[in-house]
Amino acid sequence: MRPLALYLPQFHAFKENDEWWGKGYTEWTAVKGAKPLFSGHEQPRVPFDGEYYDLSDPSGKTFIRQAELAREYGIYGFAFYHYYFSGHKLMERPMEILLAHPEIDLRYCIAWANETWRRAWYDYNEEILMEQTYGGESEWNAHFDYLLGFFRDERYIKKDGRPVLCVYRPADIRDLAEMKECFNRRAAEAGFPGIFLIGGRTAVEEDTRGITDACYYFEPGYSLKHGLGSLRTLAYDLSTGTGRVINAVTHGNKLERRIPVDWIYDSILGREYAENEFPGIIARWDNTPRRRNKGLVYTGASPEKFEKTLCKLNKKVSKDCFVFINAWNEWGEGAMLEPDKAEGYGYLEAVKKVTEAV
Repeated sequence: MRPLALYLPQFHAFKENDEWWGKGYTEWTAVKGAKPLFSGHEQPRVPFDGEYYDLSDPSGKTFIRQAELAREYGIYGFAFYHYYFSGHKLMERPMEILLAHPEIDLRYCIAWANETWRRAWYDYNEEILMEQTYGGESEWNAHFDYLLGFFRDERYIKKDGRPVLCVYRPADIRDLAEMKECFNRRAAEAGFPGIFLIGGRTAVEEDTRGITDACYYFEPGYSLKHGLGSLRTLAYDLSTGTGRVINAVTHGNKLERRIPVDWIYDSILGREYAENEFPGIIARWDNTPRRRNKGLVYTGASPEKFEKTLCKLNKKVSKDCFVFINAWNEWGEGAMLEPDKAEGYGYLEAVKKVTEAV
């Protein structure tokens, strides 16, 4: 298999975050401010080397180190989250720095996180911060013009010569067929056979139009919503409801949502994957740094359990199949392969053992 680690670029300050969350806000702000919410709850998470890196450093030194780790531990490449709102870009600087350093040996592709930004963290309301819009052909051409610089990079991941472009929520794009046709035409003009469009299967509405060339499962959201089965779903709903009632009555700070990570792994391993259906998997998950007691912790996660599940998954999929790992560095969601002081390099070692065993 070819493990692709989803990659969050929010480890640097930028204008919009300064306005929305306070001057100098980055992902590290949430991570450092996390508190343990139950006995044995490992928070805050601390990077193994103690470095809270800044991805706006033009030298690209963080990418150099991450590329070394990816190669050493069997990560095929990164899928960079891309935030584009009809011409308005957010957090684009890190990926542009990587593009400017072709000497950094790191395969990558783009995963367009095409959803509206809301003030949903820290118990705030659903105020819209940045609305996701798509425009028409002129906006699509402008978007493609921006993407083309990355597509032409020799490090950019391609499938049968076509640049890979992931779209998180394809069902949200009403004119997806027309947009894809525009992108394919522009790709052909640039010398590519077209683009290879991979749509996400997530917790929200599934796109059944058959427009994308492939799909990837975004975990744990997909399995939590669609893969637990009726009994486990009922147990989860009852547990969550009970936690909410207790907090409402006592004005307490009880963590409202916990679920065994085994349930997600069972769902991932329990389905069959057709050609161009790319599995997803998590190593661990704890988004309480962002959501506090409204967050969700997947309990029982360990490098050993991750390795065992990844090994079984590897046997289910075809050769050279992409497997999307959520994530390389989602520290605010506790979903990271990057080493921390609690688990060391355990999750990276798990990937290495599985990929080297082939």
